[in-house]
Amino acid sequence: MKLRSLLTFTLTLTLGLCAVSAQEQVALQLDLPKPLFVGTPRPIKMANLEVFSHKRPDFMVPAGTVLLSAGKEVTSSDEFPVIGELGFVTDGDKTGMDGSFLEIGPGTQWVQIDLGASSPLAAIVVWHFHSQARVYHDFIVQVSDDKTFKTGVTTLYNTDDDNSSALGAGKDVNYIESNMGRIVDAKGTKARYVRLYSNGNTSNELNHYCEVEVFGTPAK
Repeated sequence: MKLRSLLTFTLTLTLGLCAVSAQEQVALQLDLPKPLFVGTPRPIKMANLEVFSHKRPDFMVPAGTVLLSAGKEVTSSDEFPVIGELGFVTDGDKTGMDGSFLEIGPGTQWVQIDLGASSPLAAIVVWHFHSQARVYHDFIVQVSDDKTFKTGVTTLYNTDDDNSSALGAGKDVNYIESNMGRIVDAKGTKARYVRLYSNGNTSNELNHYCEVEVFGTPAK
């Protein structure tokens, strides 16, 4: 009788732990814009380029993860954009149509989002200019609680394999832009500021953003 009770208790505990575990991670839900090109893009020759696909596996995030970046303040290394406004980066419009994207100057440039408080981050999703298949050079994503990014900097993604942007060499894969955007794993890193770098692209020397979405757990 005691053995049966023990087995019943163990089974109940195991099922309970499985249920809790299943509730801890959920698939990140993204509102994707309509694709602006279809089919397989023209070949782009460059090192460490990911094979293009219109599909990707679910990206799992902790339950309770929310969008933290909507409408948040954006600053940039280029204070006078060529096209658009800095606010376009967090305004929710990721269509990529004329009048919806930011274009900033050539060379290594950055945009930075102030989330308003330091929070555990789960994912950062980036849509550069996606109406044409192209690859952005030296795509680097960093987070910090220091708005100057001089201390406490964590690099989450870095495709700069030759350190041409002087932020350290990276080994992450290059990828072709599409309406799916790019999901960067933030790995639960706690930070208030998100900074994204690029150094032109395979079509021209300029830098573009349609939208950046930062997901995480709200600060308590």
